Amino acid sequence: MSAPVILRTMMLDDVEAALEIERASSGMPWTSGIFRDELSQPDARYYTVAVSDGRVIGFVGLMTVVDEGHITNIAVSPSLRRARLGTTLLLHAARLAIARRCHSLTLEVRVSNEPARALYARFGFAPAGIRKAYYADNREDALVLWVHDIDTAAYGLKLASIAERVERISAGSGELS
Repeated sequence: MSAPVILRTMMLDDVEAALEIERASSGMPWTSGIFRDELSQPDARYYTVAVSDGRVIGFVGLMTVVDEGHITNIAVSPSLRRARLGTTLLLHAARLAIARRCHSLTLEVRVSNEPARALYARFGFAPAGIRKAYYADNREDALVLWVHDIDTAAYGLKLASIAERVERISAGSGELS
């Protein structure tokens, strides 16, 4: 990826591109209706797209309820995985949750999704439970992950360290993620 990556609010015009990424990323892809419904709730749902060369290459969703944030969905174009774009998107969502006065973040992840679990662990997410047969496509369990105290100075330092590492690695490779 040689062009810069821009993060911006997802618009209705981005739904088709997000759906393409979603279909390539999930055994249970969201529908256009789900995305449109999420985007129709701007007071509690925040969707961000990563754009490069005018093309949507990833997205992340955050839902807030009182003082908790829930990462609803995160996906990156298959050809750009392992390029730190997921890290960049999750970093953005965590900062957004903090700005929205959240104290904790949660998400569900397939038990078998080791790359995603490793990403979430770097952000301090820890297992808190299992949702049995959560994924209807293959009845796989979901691991419920939480990170607490995201509004503390210590967590702010963790996010700063992650951001610095992404920037340092990206500068070395000539890419921005």
